Amino acid sequence: MADTIQVLCDNLGGKIEVPMGTTLLQLVEKIPPKDHPYLAAMVNNRIKELHYKLYTPVTVRFIDITSFEGIRVYQRTSWFLLQKAVQDLFPGHRLHIRHSMGDSGFYCEIDGMNLITEEQADLIRNRMKEISLRNYPITKQRMPTAQVREIYQHYGFDDKIALLDTRPRLYSQLYTLDDTVGYFYGSLAPSTGYIDLFDIKPFYNGFYMALPLRNAPAQLNKEVHQDRMFDIFRQYQSWVGLMGVPTVGAVNTRVLEGVSSGMIMLAEAFHERKFAEVADAIREANRTRGTRMVLISGPSSSGKTTSAKRLALQLGVLGMKPELISLDDYFVDRDKTPLDENGERDYEALEAIDLDLFNEHLQRLSRGESVDIPRYDFITGRRTWHNNPLTLKKDSILIIEGIHGLNPRLTPSIPDHLKFKIYVSCFTSVALDNLSRISTTDNRLLRRLTRDYKQRGADALSTLSRWASVRRGEERHIFPYQENADVMINSSLFYEISVLRPYAEKILRQVPDTVPEFDEAQRMLKFLDNFIPIPADTIPPTSILREFIGGSGFTY
Repeated sequence: MADTIQVLCDNLGGKIEVPMGTTLLQLVEKIPPKDHPYLAAMVNNRIKELHYKLYTPVTVRFIDITSFEGIRVYQRTSWFLLQKAVQDLFPGHRLHIRHSMGDSGFYCEIDGMNLITEEQADLIRNRMKEISLRNYPITKQRMPTAQVREIYQHYGFDDKIALLDTRPRLYSQLYTLDDTVGYFYGSLAPSTGYIDLFDIKPFYNGFYMALPLRNAPAQLNKEVHQDRMFDIFRQYQSWVGLMGVPTVGAVNTRVLEGVSSGMIMLAEAFHERKFAEVADAIREANRTRGTRMVLISGPSSSGKTTSAKRLALQLGVLGMKPELISLDDYFVDRDKTPLDENGERDYEALEAIDLDLFNEHLQRLSRGESVDIPRYDFITGRRTWHNNPLTLKKDSILIIEGIHGLNPRLTPSIPDHLKFKIYVSCFTSVALDNLSRISTTDNRLLRRLTRDYKQRGADALSTLSRWASVRRGEERHIFPYQENADVMINSSLFYEISVLRPYAEKILRQVPDTVPEFDEAQRMLKFLDNFIPIPADTIPPTSILREFIGGSGFTY
């Protein structure tokens, strides 16, 4: 019939004929209910909200909170509920979603309220529950940007206005929840009733919003012990605030003013100061407890390698003799890499490292013997040898960098007091606006896409197809040990996504629409469009960013 279309629905395992103009919300009613409600759908490998109408034959896959795409929808929608709750309870006060905490939680603050009490936290939680139970519809309108700007101005959303003004478009989208408006740079659930599990607890100057875990959706991680990580986030957010660049709109404004080179020099100087402080701490540990090994850990594309090299320079300034080893060079040959539960090679597993050889080399080095350190070739997936023996002298200090640096199983024979442990990640401190933070995961993905393409011969499809496995591996093998660190280093640079944009865009556009990774590529392209590019020739050769875009003064 001319007024019907065929839909290939993965959740139903076959085709279904529906009237033209059927919404995804109507289609999902034909699917047997599962443990968790569907929050959105992948239509021809692009995420769509459930109000989306179907007019042509399509392939549809509905997603819930257990997918990486679904948990993002749940989180963004919960931020909208929180915004309305704060607006209702504390009119005239501005909400800030500062940064992530734990596997699925966020630290938030309210302007003008320096300490959130238990009673105020209860009020916020209870108001959010009321909003959820009332099941307000969440609508999206496309309207002239000038009109959206006027609405933002009425509400005092200067952070959103700055982004609109620096990335002008004729039309923009606006979300509405009852009397509350906003925009969250990604899909939302169709109504507030989908957000039914959360908690609010006072924390530091604000509060912690706990949300369900992707891999355990019935659970809330209410007790988050991340004191060191929280201190890093707080320190950097204070710094970007003092610099006047807390949001992307503010960064774009500075770029348009032609002062980006000054921003870059200040950011790099801030990094250098941090490496000098860590080097001082290592020298003190060497003096007081005989520390001779520095272990640097962190998730993929956190800048571990350049951090190790810059730290080595600072240790050299102090008269120490650092020697560097990368755990990546101890990867087993690719065909011997262990497999995960999906049958894919699990490069994040500790067993992907040749632990026996690595520890044998450590023992021989500690005895003063010369050791030929291997070199792993990421193109061939095999270990090579470069006949450049390493010998530790009495005043040498060994720096070992790799994702498993803080795992006690890596170096079981080395007493703890002889090790100085460092955790490195890019804790992104700049936000899109006050309510839409930039995920550190997205920042690292952009770095990895660029590096893999330029240095490891991997296209965007290859990197994106492995990213979910990488993240699962980090959740298992890296994040549980991060608070074991003696110090944490934030490798993020508030200007870096502006530099990465031209590189990543070129790579992401190569992903075809025939693969599931197409949606992630399009999401990242849309995200990058918010940034005004900064030319790479303004980046110094010692910058951590050079590890990913090339042109580094260091040898990798």
